[in-house]
Amino acid sequence: MATNKVRVRFAPSPTGFFHIGSARTALFNWLYARHTGGTFVLRIEDTDKERNSEAFLSVIYDSLKWLGMDWDEGPGKGGDFGPYRQSERDDVYREYLAKLQAAGRTYEKDGAIYFKLLGERSEVFDEHRKKTVTKVANAPAIIDDLIRGRVERVEDEDFVIFRSDGNPVFHFVNVVDDIAMQITHVIRGEDHLSNTSKHVELFKAFGVSPPKFAHIPLILKSDGPGKMSKRDRGALIEEYQKRGYLSEAVVNFLCLLGWNPGDDREKMPIAEIVKLFDLPGVNQSNARFDEKKMAHMNMLYLLELPAETFLAAARAHLEQHKVAAALAAEPAYFREVMLLSQPKIKGLEELSAYTAYFFADDFPLDEKVKTKVMGKGDPKARLRELIELVRGADFGSDTALETAIKDLATKNTLGFGDYQSVARLAVSGTNVGPSITGMFRVLGRERVLARMERLLAAA
Repeated sequence: MATNKVRVRFAPSPTGFFHIGSARTALFNWLYARHTGGTFVLRIEDTDKERNSEAFLSVIYDSLKWLGMDWDEGPGKGGDFGPYRQSERDDVYREYLAKLQAAGRTYEKDGAIYFKLLGERSEVFDEHRKKTVTKVANAPAIIDDLIRGRVERVEDEDFVIFRSDGNPVFHFVNVVDDIAMQITHVIRGEDHLSNTSKHVELFKAFGVSPPKFAHIPLILKSDGPGKMSKRDRGALIEEYQKRGYLSEAVVNFLCLLGWNPGDDREKMPIAEIVKLFDLPGVNQSNARFDEKKMAHMNMLYLLELPAETFLAAARAHLEQHKVAAALAAEPAYFREVMLLSQPKIKGLEELSAYTAYFFADDFPLDEKVKTKVMGKGDPKARLRELIELVRGADFGSDTALETAIKDLATKNTLGFGDYQSVARLAVSGTNVGPSITGMFRVLGRERVLARMERLLAAA
């Protein structure tokens, strides 16, 4: 190509929501551009007028921005090779079509314009299609793929480059734009490898050396065979935004779908990933999507958030989901509840249910938990003992509360758990949550007493 500087592009079609596979392709292009000091181009392939949607286009822009993938050229940024929407590049396509026509490399059939391959032609009956087709004795296209190695593919039939409705097809506009925008590296999914021989033939017809190709592995669905599709759970980036995932965690997880830094590390800051990322480190084997691993990655990032950052993220998520009770709480109390919960949740999506009993006294009791807790030992006696303890305990620290409960258990030759289970049921209605002493401290003496007395009266 005409430049020594790396120029890569991400070229989505605004025909649906932003798929995790598309996000991973964008990310690998962005990482390679940042790693090499190159240029990341965003190009919108919106020639499919019937399926394109401005709403889906907005989703693409918003998702890329949320993931931190800033583009150097493209819509909203400009650049020397625009327009960057294919729907606005008709003059460019007509100019390049004229070049092929002048070279005798096209012909019209049934209203469509075909690209004519070079080579000896013969008529052959195709058993699969049950018709006679024209085959071309064409030399194989040799692709020195930066990930898959040497690949040879033979393109032996002429193919359509302009439909009968006058619109150019994907193969033509893809190659023309890569030439016109001086793209040096095409990094895309392995499923596009079958298209590459057509693209190489077009590059050759225009007298241009093809860019370097790098076909990244597919993302397989978490359970069972097959490529992950937009219908699979966890497939859409927008879903993670709504669920309150941290964008840094999503990006880190996406990096590991087909690439690794050469050691056992998984959680890495993006600056370190940019430093280490290179195409030889991308795997040939397909990557399997693991939603549990992604949730775990998100939890690791949540745990490390500074208090103020976590609080801001928590409040924004609760506002988005209109959790009125939590949002109406005193700021100091809200802060205590959120920071107590931070080490325990896997994602912000859990916050509302996880903390509900902190903001309402009329919470439900989990009947299964109640049956289990109230059917073991003498829970009423434990409640009475805890009520007496709470009335005089030091609520100033978790340590003081924990010591008091442990001393009570030792005195009665019982375990800490004998008191914790009934105490947790009383103050939260369930058997999961932050430390019981942390819950006592944050709820305060009066709330804890009232809830214990209520359970004792109902038992």
